[in-house]
Amino acid sequence: MRRLVLSFTLATVGAWAVVPAPASAAPRPAPAPVTDAVTAKLLGQADAATRTAKPQRTRVTVTRADGRWAFGTAVLLADRSEDAHPTGSVFLARSDTKGWTVAFDGEASFGDLAAASPLVSENEKAVFTTPVAPLLAGGDFRTGMALPFAVGQTWTLTSGPHGWGGAAAPWSSVDLAGGDQVVRAARAGTAYTMCTGWIRVIHDRGYSTDYYHLWNSISVNGAGVAQGAVLGNTGTDVTCGGSATGRHVHFGLRQNSAYVPIAGHGIGKWDFVSGAAAYQGGARHGSAYVGGGGGVYNYGALGFNQGVVDANGGGTLTRRSGPGTGYGAVGSIADGATVTVSCSANGTSHTGRYGTTALWDRLSDGSWVSDAYLSTGVNGPINGWC
Repeated sequence: MRRLVLSFTLATVGAWAVVPAPASAAPRPAPAPVTDAVTAKLLGQADAATRTAKPQRTRVTVTRADGRWAFGTAVLLADRSEDAHPTGSVFLARSDTKGWTVAFDGEASFGDLAAASPLVSENEKAVFTTPVAPLLAGGDFRTGMALPFAVGQTWTLTSGPHGWGGAAAPWSSVDLAGGDQVVRAARAGTAYTMCTGWIRVIHDRGYSTDYYHLWNSISVNGAGVAQGAVLGNTGTDVTCGGSATGRHVHFGLRQNSAYVPIAGHGIGKWDFVSGAAAYQGGARHGSAYVGGGGGVYNYGALGFNQGVVDANGGGTLTRRSGPGTGYGAVGSIADGATVTVSCSANGTSHTGRYGTTALWDRLSDGSWVSDAYLSTGVNGPINGWC
């Protein structure tokens, strides 16, 4: 009996010895390099003209890494020719058994990854995890931005709205030069060096701004910057491609991971206006219009409850004691003045530069003006109903 038991036991032990280890104990294959996954996404989102670009035409830079997480910039380089500019994104990636999940700044998934990533600072999370707004903010064109130079200076608008890459739509960009040549952040946010001479600042409300051709640009990887923070100097740098004639900054507007038309957006209390073709438009402050080659004064940012008086060439705007022309006049406001709106109500109908409306705005001093003669960035009340 003992021999049988012993033989059975040894046989059983021998059987156990040849049973394969559970699948869960097998070593996990290492994920492919994150640069491969980022490059594939970058090329996959390129337009038809660049989808055949070779991998060496991309530049993926990992600026932070921790285990299964990676953070950095991904740039599609451009030819050094006229009407060519590099494009790119800040990326965040996480690996698992299936490979890398990659998201670019402005995408909803970017905010989701940022919320969980140990690589993202609390300052960045506050910006990245803000819910992505509808494209062009659902009809709300307010940016809270100043022009990208010192408030109180006048620079030359060397060209009107055009594409980030030249003539192609959307016309997201303008060129600015002159003044003290110091380029500054248009609004507070977090800043990133996309490549030498190119800085991106990611702001709230889904917006970001790009600054290219900079000389002596800062080297930055997610640092918080205030509105007016120095980013570099105007220059002609084309490290990542494109061309530049004469010192300037190529200033572009983005929202939700894509360039958007700069026309209609209030920046520095100017509304940019597209022309019949790229580079031909200009900017308007009140009734004053400036085309390419003209000077634009940086009035600073327009508050979210403010408007700029556009008397549509009338010189002044009459203030009333109530929301309509049936109320008595209590004074006037000069064209181009900045006013603060307390609330709005419907009244008599009027036609201004941007159409006809019955909306009237109550100002902070208690007087009323027709919304037809205010540039606020919103078609409707900007501070609620009275």
